[in-house]
Amino acid sequence: MAAPGDIIVTLDVMLARRKMKAKDLAAQVGITEANLSLLKSGKVKGVRFDTLAAICAALDCKPGDLLDYAGAGGEAS
Repeated sequence: MAAPGDIIVTLDVMLARRKMKAKDLAAQVGITEANLSLLKSGKVKGVRFDTLAAICAALDCKPGDLLDYAGAGGEAS
């Protein structure tokens, strides 16, 4: 469960929906698999907008499809 106020990364869900491997996404976006793994796990302090835009372009989605917010109760919206 996420702590209240946490940003939840749902990149793994979108990868599954698009039937794409993280390895292929990393190559398409131009980042390392290790950095993509850190992003998927939510263990990053931030992400550059150009990287987020490249991920969205590769997955044909919007940033809101990749990120969620845990409200006051810690529940994702």
